[in-house]
Amino acid sequence: VFYQVFTPYYRRWVAHQWRPLMAAPDRLTGHEVKSDDLPTPGEGASPDRPRGGERAARLDMDRWIPRTRRYEDLRNDLAADATSKLSPALHFGTLSPLEVALRADEAGGEAFVRQIAWRDFNAQVLFHRPDASTANYRDEDTAWNDDPEGFEAWTRGETGFPIVDAGMRQLRAEGWMHNRARMIVASFLTKDLMIDWRLGARHFMDWLTDGDIANNQLGWQWVAGTGTDTNPTRIFNPTLQSERYDPSGEYIRRWVPELSDVDDEEIHDPPPLTREAAGYPLPIVDHAEAIRDFKDARGYR
Repeated sequence: VFYQVFTPYYRRWVAHQWRPLMAAPDRLTGHEVKSDDLPTPGEGASPDRPRGGERAARLDMDRWIPRTRRYEDLRNDLAADATSKLSPALHFGTLSPLEVALRADEAGGEAFVRQIAWRDFNAQVLFHRPDASTANYRDEDTAWNDDPEGFEAWTRGETGFPIVDAGMRQLRAEGWMHNRARMIVASFLTKDLMIDWRLGARHFMDWLTDGDIANNQLGWQWVAGTGTDTNPTRIFNPTLQSERYDPSGEYIRRWVPELSDVDDEEIHDPPPLTREAAGYPLPIVDHAEAIRDFKDARGYR
């Protein structure tokens, strides 16, 4: 028996007494093990990926903790850089999730602590359902489109939807992507293009510095409507999401520089002549038509 819905899991997670934080040992003893040198990053590695190691991670945590009180208000602001970016350190174990949660809780960062609970929730789901890393969590036969050109446009950040392209270009540059952007680009791939979530999850794992199997695969399934989300028809309209969470277009301009001179009113969905002048592509799909096709294919009304 395990929790398949996050909210009841979170209530139990918060109510459960957390163990005391243990001090790091002064030294470790064990068998002598010879290790090869760490491999150098390949040519495709993100040039602006985060620093590694415990020292850098602890500095990042110390800078972040005082800001956790504002997390709930700013966490969806794509341009604000108001999230912790501690996920790579948590993934590689250079920070203890217990220590981060304890310090954030003491600082009044309840909304941020809730995000740490999502890590544990996904881990316990995958422990009980290891097949969900490669198979639909919900037992249903889902038809996906075979669209190599659409998939390639998505991976390159050339879909013609500025907010989608900004997120995908941030991924390549930093090896990281804002969580709101992750949901937007995943919804676009699985619902606008109706491309298998596994292809998107694999691409993320190729590029994400914080690429964790449980969080990545189950996050993709949550957005795709094949996972633990109780609303499988959830759809992220890329233009509306852009207008709401990047109203001035600052995030778009940062990652899609060809649109840097487009005004605020047009940047979320530039008209054809503006796109042509900027050298930016037309949308590869019509969102409204694509979602109608998606709902028809899934039998939703």
